[in-house]
Amino acid sequence: MSYNIKKSGVTLAMLLMGFMGFVVSSCSDDPDSENFYTFTGEMASDYLTSRRQFSEFTEIVKRAGLMDLLSTYGHYTCFVPSNEAVQAFLQKRGVQSLDQLTDADCDTIARTHIVANMYTTMEMNQDRLATANLLGRYLATSAGFDNDSNAVVVLEGLVKISFEQKDDSVENGVMQPVDMVIEKSNSYITDLLRENPKISTFYSALVATDVIKDVMLVDDPTWNPRDHEKYYYRSHTHSEVGWVPDTKKYGYTFFIETDSVLQEKYGIAPGDLRALYEKACELYDPVYPQDVSAPGHSFENLKDSVNPLHRFIQYHILNKYCAGTSDLTPMEVNYGPANGAFGIDITMINPTDWHYTLLPHTMMKVEQLMVNKLIGEGKRLQRYINRRYDGTFKIEGTHIDPTIEKEPVHDALNGHYFYIDDMIAFSSEVQNKVQNDRIRMDFTTVFPEIIGNGIRGEGNWRDDGHDDDNHPDDSATPKNGRNYYFPMGYLDGVTFSANCHFVLRRPHATYWSWQGDEMNIFGDYDFTFRLPPIPFSGDWQVRLGFCSIPTRGITQIYFDGVPQGIPLDMTKDLNSDYYIGDRYNTSYEDLSDEQKAEEQKILKLLGAYRGPKSIFCFSQSSKTPFSNTTGTYRRIMCQTYMDATKDHFVRFRVASDGKQGNNNEFMLDYLELVPKSIYGVDSDGEMEDDL
Repeated sequence: MSYNIKKSGVTLAMLLMGFMGFVVSSCSDDPDSENFYTFTGEMASDYLTSRRQFSEFTEIVKRAGLMDLLSTYGHYTCFVPSNEAVQAFLQKRGVQSLDQLTDADCDTIARTHIVANMYTTMEMNQDRLATANLLGRYLATSAGFDNDSNAVVVLEGLVKISFEQKDDSVENGVMQPVDMVIEKSNSYITDLLRENPKISTFYSALVATDVIKDVMLVDDPTWNPRDHEKYYYRSHTHSEVGWVPDTKKYGYTFFIETDSVLQEKYGIAPGDLRALYEKACELYDPVYPQDVSAPGHSFENLKDSVNPLHRFIQYHILNKYCAGTSDLTPMEVNYGPANGAFGIDITMINPTDWHYTLLPHTMMKVEQLMVNKLIGEGKRLQRYINRRYDGTFKIEGTHIDPTIEKEPVHDALNGHYFYIDDMIAFSSEVQNKVQNDRIRMDFTTVFPEIIGNGIRGEGNWRDDGHDDDNHPDDSATPKNGRNYYFPMGYLDGVTFSANCHFVLRRPHATYWSWQGDEMNIFGDYDFTFRLPPIPFSGDWQVRLGFCSIPTRGITQIYFDGVPQGIPLDMTKDLNSDYYIGDRYNTSYEDLSDEQKAEEQKILKLLGAYRGPKSIFCFSQSSKTPFSNTTGTYRRIMCQTYMDATKDHFVRFRVASDGKQGNNNEFMLDYLELVPKSIYGVDSDGEMEDDL
């Protein structure tokens, strides 16, 4: 039996609500799916072969050898161009018929139009689909109009989904007829930048500084997922299975001031590298005063690593591929009490992520504006770089333009670029004000390969919480998505012993983990990872956020090779005798301000903090702040002076007695880097904010 999505029509207001509101990515096993589907009995392959208006695309799919795939059970979205659209594509290519296309051409075309997940138009609410197509490329989405002024979804800034025929569902997917053949660029990101006349000044600087040579990688040719077996493990009470990632891609994300922005705001004429260099000196000399007199500082030495323009260009580039703005901040959701972002209370804080740049030892902060107060008119849901707008500072930051242009193309094999409305730099203001704050990072952003290979947030997080306890779904396409593990050498800056596994558990709404996902180490592990960079040298705390449960183990923590205090026992919560016992009510909300401050001081002396009150675990009907449970807390891994010009490492070495719990399971949920300006409050009645 198959099903058709109910044809209620999508008004312009509803469509814009989908793009500007909090609708989540498609999950074919959504418990509310009956609101969308009725059953009729047709597969995707039947749909194609039974409709003459799609016969040419059907022939392309057959020649690609994918018709059998579309005749089997699964979860697919198929964007189906009409015969007229295929003919227009062929004419553009300068060929007369399908016979003149090679089988390889057909394979590329077919795989570009098929996505291994189900999406209705109302679920295409971000600036890209959350799942890549069968070529591993993401399709850009935006709101637009067809020739009859109907509100429709537009793909790649150009291809319109049919208003009359959209959301036609079959047993194994959703069929979305489109008015053009979808094309994705096979160029490198540097080629796309060169071809865009709007950013000629930036591109000239990219070449002149030689940074262009640092953004040429695409993927690791030695990576073969078939070399690695599935890993079966047990976490808490759940039997699960992990796969290695399908790909090991390299990529880059650029944020670029257009020529018009540079000229209008800074008087820098197109192509005037001298003026751009002088502006870079103004921004970077206060941050790196020791290099001002170095030979490499001069305009004649733009390729030198200490040159201000070289640093300026490096800071505009992330070391991972982000295909849309949704990759830059935590997942948007609208599910029960989680209205806004996954596990983040948007009445308290804006969803924020931190990303590494190509400028050594720097990060940029990307913030999505959701808190109603202090965000400014018309800015809601927009994303900004290096913004800090709070009771201490009023720094607006730089807006990221999510616009998808028809031309020029923004998405390449190994990268993507966004326009920005003002200059960005690792300036003294960013260093000492914006980033002189608590830096909280989910571990999926600590390791850039996770976002860069499209595996953060994968799967149906609204399922029942776990696979079957005794029989995990280890099929090629598991019903609710995959968990992953990372072999030695996959993650940069990570080393570990041979007798352990490092696992990423996919998101679940009901798990006691921030944003629903978590990373676990199993076995007799000895695990080391490089910490994210800090913005300035000084005294810092490094904290680990996690959830204590009886099936976990004990670890000894080291910072830069030096052991840090007594081992961390993940079986103990804050009610244990080691911490506060039953001295305080477990409900944080029931404590007075004075009790909260006193409790924080007691815990701080013991090397711990409660979980933040701005993040929570949720189900369809309720949510619980991490601050209200004694199991979700933060442990201080170290408190020490840190040099911002050097790499620093944290090491975890198993200290459990034998195979404690689930094979010595150790949890990494989120990381906090906290400067003394934040953690150092200690006068009477004061405390670090509990957000």
